[in-house]
Amino acid sequence: TDSDLLISKGRIDRIASSIEASDGMEIIDADGAWLLPGMIDDQVHFREPGLTHKGGIRSESRAAVAGGITSFMEMPNTIPATVTLDALEDKYAVAAEKSLANYAFYLGATNDNLDVIRSLQPGTAAGIKIFMGASTGSMLVDNEETLAGIFRDAPALITTHCERTPVIERNLAAAVEKYGREIPVTEHPNIRSAEACYQSTVIAIELARQYQAPLHVLHLTTAREMELFEPGPMQGKLVTGEVCVHFLHFSSDDYPRLGNNIKCNPAIKTAADRAGLMAALKQGRLDIIATDHAPHTREEKAVSDYLKAPSGLPLVQDALLSVLELYHDGELSMEDIVRLTAHNPAIRYKVKDRGFLREGQWADLVIVDTAQETAATRQRVLSQCGWSPFEGETFRSRIVST
Repeated sequence: TDSDLLISKGRIDRIASSIEASDGMEIIDADGAWLLPGMIDDQVHFREPGLTHKGGIRSESRAAVAGGITSFMEMPNTIPATVTLDALEDKYAVAAEKSLANYAFYLGATNDNLDVIRSLQPGTAAGIKIFMGASTGSMLVDNEETLAGIFRDAPALITTHCERTPVIERNLAAAVEKYGREIPVTEHPNIRSAEACYQSTVIAIELARQYQAPLHVLHLTTAREMELFEPGPMQGKLVTGEVCVHFLHFSSDDYPRLGNNIKCNPAIKTAADRAGLMAALKQGRLDIIATDHAPHTREEKAVSDYLKAPSGLPLVQDALLSVLELYHDGELSMEDIVRLTAHNPAIRYKVKDRGFLREGQWADLVIVDTAQETAATRQRVLSQCGWSPFEGETFRSRIVST
């Protein structure tokens, strides 16, 4: 509906069909465009500290705001990893100086920091992040006793990256036997396979139900996994699921064209999997759309050796635009998009006074024009890595302002 919205002291003061402007008010005419609550992205890798040649909190939050994302939750696999309370506090201190958006940070789980997790004060971290069976360095959690302890004792929402290492290693060994060092990137979804995802997700959900622990399964990629999640509204669910924008936009058909630029973990799967994810969104089996923004430099992505090419895509600047393509295609309503990108993340993560167009809430707003196009060019990329997997495409919407 056409309405007026009054902002005062950073909050939404009033929403009405018509509000009389008084002297001194700044008037922004959205001119028939959509006014939406800013996207709350519950999963980003902004690379600070330790990997700032790829990106940092300043550069990546700037790209996020340009894309209509007003709040982000940042992952713990930095250097050093965010697996202590001191490291967590350090990130908040840096963000207070550098971030252009609202922020929260995860505490990462390891096989030996259960006491740290138990000592976390509720509300001081976005959640507990567990790499269940697939990660690098110290953040792989594969000790069954530790996993059980985390699900039993965690004082915050548990979020999981679900892939099963033994399955991946078996698939990789088969690929090396067949191709040697010349593994084509088209093998990525076969190596980090649907079976590897499914097995791990089953374990996570079983643990959540056993210990009645709130669980949010991140970046789901397969149609098969969707049977594990309940359909319907998110409220009241113990276990919730998420899909990321690139799994709704790309499929394995795009590897020959885009190569390492769409190599990520978990892997982008088949067109049939993408269709299964879309169906699950409509059924309410998936509750949140996020990005898993993970920038790498162009040089890092350009290596020819599949085994050396890093996994991850820069996505925050074009995430909302890519989801709006589903509105243009008639796949999701605008109400669906707002629920999946703003309302549900705010509810699931207990974000106070954000995520809705409601009087009294913080005015985290984005104006979106669905009648103007945006060409995805390299020149407009604000992420420090300087490239986008969407280059060459034209979105049918425009982020007017955030």
